[in-house]
Amino acid sequence: MRRRTLGVAALFVFAVAAMAEPNLPSWHDGPAKQAIVQFVRDVSDKQSKYFVPPAERIAVFDNDGTLWSEQPLYFQAVFMLDRLKAVAPDHPEWKDSPAYQAIVLRDEALLAKVGTKAVLELLAIANTGMSTTEYDETINAWLKTAVHPRFKRPYNELVYAPMQELLSYLREHGFETWIVSGGGIEFMRAWTESAYGVPPERVVGSIVETKFELKEGAPTLVREPKVAFVDDGAGKPVGIYRAIGRRPIAAFGNSDGDLQMLQFAAIGDGRRLAVIVHHDDTEREYAYDRESRIGRLDKALDEAKARKWVVVSMKDDWKRIYPWETQ
Repeated sequence: MRRRTLGVAALFVFAVAAMAEPNLPSWHDGPAKQAIVQFVRDVSDKQSKYFVPPAERIAVFDNDGTLWSEQPLYFQAVFMLDRLKAVAPDHPEWKDSPAYQAIVLRDEALLAKVGTKAVLELLAIANTGMSTTEYDETINAWLKTAVHPRFKRPYNELVYAPMQELLSYLREHGFETWIVSGGGIEFMRAWTESAYGVPPERVVGSIVETKFELKEGAPTLVREPKVAFVDDGAGKPVGIYRAIGRRPIAAFGNSDGDLQMLQFAAIGDGRRLAVIVHHDDTEREYAYDRESRIGRLDKALDEAKARKWVVVSMKDDWKRIYPWETQ
């Protein structure tokens, strides 16, 4: 009887220890990690006054700069450049396009000036008439060959190990994890499941018009040269409303382009969590915020301080940044 009692006690202690130690090995045990873990415990514990039913545990994540790197140029912009170069001989009119010049010259100032929509429209023209299946194959082929200029690795290896762990941790506690990004939805859907465990149906992004056609009797979705929706800035809460239909209780971003999404998630009944990933690690990645033309973090950083949102320091809160690094 005594052995059985000790066995039950040991199992209880093990269960408590498991709850006390979340599987986040790439995180330092600082205030940021503690705040995130405490939030998850509060909303997932049935005995907690902050308990949230699983159906309402929605967490949304920006992609560029939040789940993977974005410097020195948005990775989709690099993909766009390669695609535009491939079809540029068929479009002599592009020589007068500021968006084309910004991408070809990798001019960050001009790229910021022309904006996301103009760049997406150019890419839509470059890929018009292509089926969604063909476009998906183009993305996957590019991911296998293109490498980052600094790290000399494929772009889809530059995902953040701490955020991969966090996504898994949230799902283990009954959360639905969604990506809500200004990037093209088709570009992300091609690889987010393998990188983050987020299936394509839980990706919200900017959308190019598509139409249904019968090609040689086969039902086909064909891309058109028109941007239907830009999922950035104030567009993110709209995209969330359209695709998810619930207000998230947790949101994660890294720039002013995520501000409205963070505001949308942070306000409401019960416990709420808004988190900003702050790029402050020049040695292992990049350091940038208020003056950056890529992933600028200015207004959102001020609001984070005013509203006491969680600000994650890549330098101080993460033991490693990429999966291939040793801790």
